[in-house]
Amino acid sequence: MVKRKVRIENMKDVDTFNKLCSKFDCDMDLISGKYYVNAKSIMGIFSLDLEMPLELVADMEDEKIVDNVFKEFLV
Repeated sequence: MVKRKVRIENMKDVDTFNKLCSKFDCDMDLISGKYYVNAKSIMGIFSLDLEMPLELVADMEDEKIVDNVFKEFLV
């Protein structure tokens, strides 16, 4: 399991982030405080407070892939 802090700032970022997550075959989740949503769900992402940093949880072991794919969103 790979966990990374990410920042999604606007609607364009939400769309880009969602499309990147959808390319993975594993579970991709976002955590904001007590809220836990599927990062492949654009409505789920929009339900979060995007002004705060989020935690991406990828159900995979290859940290380099996650870091490379999401480099523009990493905090």
